[in-house]
Amino acid sequence: MTRDWLHGEVLKAVFPLLDGKDLASCMLVCHHWRDIARDEYLWKCICAKRWPSICKRPPPAISYYKLFVTFSRSQFNQSLPPARLSFDDLEFYIDVWLEQTLVFSEAVSGAALTTGIKNPLVDGADYKMIMQVEPRFALSLGQRISVSVLLARKDTNEMACIINQSVFEYVDANAFQALAYDYLRFSAGHPFISGVRAWVSLLFMANSYNNVVDVFGIKIDFCDAANSENEVLWLLDMLDWK
Repeated sequence: MTRDWLHGEVLKAVFPLLDGKDLASCMLVCHHWRDIARDEYLWKCICAKRWPSICKRPPPAISYYKLFVTFSRSQFNQSLPPARLSFDDLEFYIDVWLEQTLVFSEAVSGAALTTGIKNPLVDGADYKMIMQVEPRFALSLGQRISVSVLLARKDTNEMACIINQSVFEYVDANAFQALAYDYLRFSAGHPFISGVRAWVSLLFMANSYNNVVDVFGIKIDFCDAANSENEVLWLLDMLDWK
């Protein structure tokens, strides 16, 4: 009885007790461990626990080991390739109304929005586009305030709508911002994408007058689906451009 044989028998007793992730890690230790851990019967048992129906009709032309390592991992953390669209190609048209009176109207380049302003109240993990409002303007939060945002792209000379006269219905007094949203409209080439919202926030400072605020910034984000610059550009590229 050799030492290697005894070692192998111990591994054959231990490996069936491991889950698939740990067994796959054992295969990286050395050639001896890999040869024992690649036993198809071990992986058949692991796959049967995860997908019991596999035992009823074995999959064709694929090993149980390959089945596990291919489909057991999460598919949601895959990185996106670089977007075809650039913020240098974008122009944002932002209009804010108080009742029927236009109180803010500006065309802002995408590059200017990505520069943003530094504010510890709104900084976080999500990707946000922020512009500073100059001069600042005062609003009464008790009145109807609405916003529209159109988007133009220079590379194709097309336009899309992000926000269409949405009302700032929610006020977060602790974060000093009022929020409005609208659902994005995507092109016919992306029929299965829906329910993604664009958010616009008015960033304000409290005024000495009751329910009146001084707006110093505007924030745009797509936190439902995009949390990085590249993800935002991919999202905007899929809009219903006209």
